[in-house]
Amino acid sequence: MPAAEQPTRLIGNRVLLTLVITCLLGVGLLPFASMAPNRLLSGQSVSAWVAFEPWQLATLAGLLVLLTLAACERGLSRQTSHGLALAAALGLLALDFVALGGYAHRALAEASPTARVSQGSAFWVLLFATGLIMVDALQRLRPPPLWRALYAAVALLIVVACFTTTLLSPLSIMREFANQRGNFVDELLRHLTLVAGALMPALAIGLPLGLLARRRPGARNALFSVLNVFQTLPSIAVFGLLIAPLAALAAALPWLRELGVGGIGAAPALIALVLYSLLPIVRNTYAGLAGVAPGTLEAARGMGMTSGQILWQVEIPLALPVILSGLRIVTVQAIGLTVVAALIGAGGLGAFIFQGLGQYAIDLVLLGAIPTIVLAVVADFALQLLVALSRPSRAGQGKTT
Repeated sequence: MPAAEQPTRLIGNRVLLTLVITCLLGVGLLPFASMAPNRLLSGQSVSAWVAFEPWQLATLAGLLVLLTLAACERGLSRQTSHGLALAAALGLLALDFVALGGYAHRALAEASPTARVSQGSAFWVLLFATGLIMVDALQRLRPPPLWRALYAAVALLIVVACFTTTLLSPLSIMREFANQRGNFVDELLRHLTLVAGALMPALAIGLPLGLLARRRPGARNALFSVLNVFQTLPSIAVFGLLIAPLAALAAALPWLRELGVGGIGAAPALIALVLYSLLPIVRNTYAGLAGVAPGTLEAARGMGMTSGQILWQVEIPLALPVILSGLRIVTVQAIGLTVVAALIGAGGLGAFIFQGLGQYAIDLVLLGAIPTIVLAVVADFALQLLVALSRPSRAGQGKTT
């Protein structure tokens, strides 16, 4: 008896279709931009139908039609539909910035010098939906790491080209950047320095502790209990608790004060960031080492390898993808927590956020928030690539002697 034929579904990618509908609703119902008389007053909402030129609306409609076709199961192969989604997403990304920049140039051509144009909700909906479309298509297509890196480079090149040309120069956030250009570079470098300064000691402490947890089961529970306590404390509370003891220590030891150690500044920020980074590194190091197959270790011992050789040549290479996954978590977490460290004088991009909140200037807040998000996304993607490259190939795993 022949097997019953399964009906072919019309929609093969419901996630993509949902994102297309989100784009339509965002463009149709939400403001795409806002026009304000100055940097402090609220702006008047401008819909996409006003902000977009006719050719831009036609392009938007065509891209959404292509994405809808990519979401359908009929008529397209899996590779073709995902490739179509990736190509259309690049077009949607460029169109989002081009439409906003074009409207800003037209709107400010005859406006007062203090007038400001800012991005609206529909702009952010299109931008985030485009990012999710890219992520979904890459996860479904599963291209090699090199192709992922090339695609990400093209997307990043589009964004960089929009910001480095005069396209977005009339926007309010770009005017804030022009006013804070020198200070912005200093705070960005300080932000990166704080993150790197926290990650290096966290790795130097966390990797041996993860090895200790693997080698000494009796100390494992106590170690993870202590690290869990640090992880559950609110970040602002940890910064506050460190102010008094570090200030007293700097007063008692002048040479520490000369090195920059004090109740406020970089010292408490680095200590807190290191404490928050330990648990993911230790946990992933332990999990990676524990995941090495016992048979692999027995084979290494049978070949006459010493404990040190087994650790460096067998265990660590096999555990490296899991360890790098922990580093990925810690890096993204540190980039975000460093923003809060600006409250205790550590500097970084958080200084713009809190300064903007104090002045009720939303674009100044975005000047600190958007680069922080970009740093986190870039770091996450780069470390994902490292994780993928560190995994042993199946061909290599299949070779036995």
